[in-house]
Amino acid sequence: MPKVLGHGTSHVSRQVWHVDHLSEGLDMVATETALALVYNGVSHAVMMGTPTDLEDFALGFSLTEGILKHPKQLLDYDVVETEKGIELSMTIASEPFARLKHRRRSLVGRTGCGICGAESLEVAVREPPALEDSKRAGILTHTAIQKAAGELPSLQKFQQETGAVHGSALCTPNGEIIMVREDVGRHNALDKLIGALARLEAKKKERMVTGFVITTSRASYEMVQKTVTAGIGTLAAVSAPTSLAIDLANKAGLTLIGFLRRDRHVVYANDWRIEMGDQIANARRNAQTIG
Repeated sequence: MPKVLGHGTSHVSRQVWHVDHLSEGLDMVATETALALVYNGVSHAVMMGTPTDLEDFALGFSLTEGILKHPKQLLDYDVVETEKGIELSMTIASEPFARLKHRRRSLVGRTGCGICGAESLEVAVREPPALEDSKRAGILTHTAIQKAAGELPSLQKFQQETGAVHGSALCTPNGEIIMVREDVGRHNALDKLIGALARLEAKKKERMVTGFVITTSRASYEMVQKTVTAGIGTLAAVSAPTSLAIDLANKAGLTLIGFLRRDRHVVYANDWRIEMGDQIANARRNAQTIG
């Protein structure tokens, strides 16, 4: 297998069929490889993912899966590329490692499956603590959400090149995109984003968690779970949410948005966090007056 570490895309030969002829050439595709997460020498999980921003991924996965409670519990980190994939070797503190041994699982995810292989329902359907103080988690506007959604495609380099990559973006309350992470797996892209956020200085991180996250995927239970674990108050997804995702969002105090499109999105949980804006408020008042 060719070396793939740090490469989000690969060139391949391809043949294109047309109704009256064939054409040949090169194409750019998303890189996908096996990523093994190893803690203190013990293999814990194997995910299929894109081999970029791997330190962010290792830390983000460890936090959102509840293996680590704090970034400082990750003591050391190393990347080893092998013929069959990449090993992310982590040294973690004794307390989280002891906890991990009690809930050991070994999984092979199909392109970043978040709970595949979990050995019990308790592990799979794990409810994170509710957002500590939901009113501190940021008041947003519909306009800010639309602004970020409009800017995200231009910042997704690998998606532009391949058409096969998910993206997760961290945005300020006014809709400015601060950082973007990409991966062939939607869970992995979000883990990378959360890992990058966790590595920031405390003051910068506190300012950023008052914003919101956009994901280019559906809003599944695991995506809500990971966002709440990171302490972020709003998740906006390009596709639909699931029933379990909506249930968890309501319990945790997360504002959940789906079907994020140009000039339209749907709020499924905790709409109090989003201000209507003057235009909508005036339209409502006018409708009430006419009625």
